[in-house]
Amino acid sequence: MRNSKNKVTKIFKKLHRWPGLIISFLLLYYSITGIFMNHREFFSGIDISRTILPANFRYHHWNNGAIKGNLIINSDSILVYGNIGIWQTDSSFKEYRTFNAGFPQGMDNRKIFDLHRSQDGNLYAATHFGLYAYNKEQLAWTKFHLDVEIKRFVSIESIGDTIYAMNRSFLFKGRSKGSETEFKKIELKKPKDYKNQVSLFETIWQIHSGEILGLPGKLFVDLLGIVTLFLSLSGIIYFFFPKWIKQRQQKSKERTKIIKINRWSLKWHNHLGAWTFVCLIILFFTGMFLRPPLLIAIARSKVTPIKYSHLDQRNPWYDKLRDLLYDANKNIFLLSTSEGMYHLSTNNLTPIPFKIQPPVSVMGINTLKPYTQGAYMIGSFSGLFLWHPSHPEIYNYAQGEIYKGNHSGRPIGDYKITGHLTDTNGNQYMVDYDKGVIPLNHHGHFPEMPENVLKESKMSLWNLSLEIHTGRFFQQLISSFYILIVPLSGLIGMMVVLSGYLLWRKRYKKKNIP
Repeated sequence: MRNSKNKVTKIFKKLHRWPGLIISFLLLYYSITGIFMNHREFFSGIDISRTILPANFRYHHWNNGAIKGNLIINSDSILVYGNIGIWQTDSSFKEYRTFNAGFPQGMDNRKIFDLHRSQDGNLYAATHFGLYAYNKEQLAWTKFHLDVEIKRFVSIESIGDTIYAMNRSFLFKGRSKGSETEFKKIELKKPKDYKNQVSLFETIWQIHSGEILGLPGKLFVDLLGIVTLFLSLSGIIYFFFPKWIKQRQQKSKERTKIIKINRWSLKWHNHLGAWTFVCLIILFFTGMFLRPPLLIAIARSKVTPIKYSHLDQRNPWYDKLRDLLYDANKNIFLLSTSEGMYHLSTNNLTPIPFKIQPPVSVMGINTLKPYTQGAYMIGSFSGLFLWHPSHPEIYNYAQGEIYKGNHSGRPIGDYKITGHLTDTNGNQYMVDYDKGVIPLNHHGHFPEMPENVLKESKMSLWNLSLEIHTGRFFQQLISSFYILIVPLSGLIGMMVVLSGYLLWRKRYKKKNIP
């Protein structure tokens, strides 16, 4: 019987010792980057120079989502916007000067989703952390102080002198007066056959970040991050220190302090691991499903929101709104949401789903523009398409053929569209995340990014943390195998935590050894 127990203990030890050492170094950066990601606005003023990062994180030909779109002011004045903020250029797209005065420091504060010029010439900007208007007297952007929980604004449209701005949950309406505009918050009505459901991905994401319980939940996950950091460091200490102590003993060297550190770290390694092992297993398990390949399995799944959680909202469109387009010919709004494409009249703001839906990546829409003859241009990481709500066929604009559907299950297409540009001659360009600016149906050349734009366009600490946390940072080192870092880390992490707890139960708790 004792031999059987010893064998089980040896198995737990093998599952905990070497895998634990390997995963400890990965968990160190998971812990730190996870805390940074959990408080994006707090760390939004910190940027990292792209010159010290691997080549694939540096801008080349406007890639990496550098620009999302442009706004033509006149024949020789164009505003381009996107992850680089807002820049004013000429009709040749060669000379640039910054147009970011008034935005707080930090690239996250200059992440622009839409730029709009009203009928009376006022400029409005939808950013990641709020809605802005350009103050012509101060020559700077001024932020509107609106009653919003989600500060991310995604779209701005206008009808006559009325401005419509939209964040991820509400529509805002006001009479255009520049920075003096007063907005009224509007909750869109429930669509027909509405079901109170949220995406399984969003549910798992909020459990992983702790946001499902609001700020207290996020702080608790931060604490788990600190615990994980300590368990990793103390595990590394216990792996190497005994051998070091033995070597010093053989050489008759002082080892008292090292022994104390080793005992103290082991004691709290055991206690903290035992107290938090269930929470850590949940943390590692949920993290596995937030990146491909496991993400593909849950991407389209819907679930009922957990009662009394942060996802259990009265607003049927909470965190579901993605883009808005006004079609003057039909006098309707087109509404892009995480639930699909809808249309709604300006008088009755009840979204009605289109019967024929365009292909849009689960990562969200990036381009929604009118085309011709009732068609629209739709761009996302699935590609660039021409979609007519009344026609069953959808045209793959980027590849020049009828869209035949995505049968691979991949959340991305051959082109990962992040934006669309039009020059003063009417020439169009699509913007691909990897390739940058690509001419559409012409052979024009779009100039490279100038030095002054490159110098100011750093990477936010949040974005760098995301790249590291998801494993994409290591893509150049291990090629496409980087996609396995997250699921393997989750599996090994759960195995190490569970085996460590069971080992503690068998070896330490019964003997009352710390």
